[in-house]
Amino acid sequence: MRVNNCKIKIFNKSEYPLPQYQTEGSAGVDLRANIEGKLIVMPKKVYQIPTGIFIEMPLGIEAQIRARSGLALKHGLSLVNGIGTIDPDYRGEIKIILINLLDRPYQLEPGERIAQMVFAEYVKADFSEVTSIEELETSERGDGGFGHSGK
Repeated sequence: MRVNNCKIKIFNKSEYPLPQYQTEGSAGVDLRANIEGKLIVMPKKVYQIPTGIFIEMPLGIEAQIRARSGLALKHGLSLVNGIGTIDPDYRGEIKIILINLLDRPYQLEPGERIAQMVFAEYVKADFSEVTSIEELETSERGDGGFGHSGK
């Protein structure tokens, strides 16, 4: 299996270990809640949870912040923005925008793994503006969207 590696500078101001891959095949590293005490995450409320992690990535690399599937399934914890993007020129602390989608509170513990961070290459668009929609090439799909191919 071929895996691309990329050097990422990291500063950890928390008392918890550096983010790490849990298995050899893991695509993401876990981020921990850098909170002083237990936090009751109330239903349908949004929280900004610090991680204590600061990173520097080369241009062309982004960090994607994703929900942890176990917390989502068992406790309804998700990210408000679906997937968060950390741009390579951002130098602030990585914070998790967390929401509790269930109808019961969740007790978040200090140091608990609350999200995943996945690194990915990205492409920047070089736009070529056209003056009408007819200048776009036709395709088999056309303008079919949102369920156009069935359920």
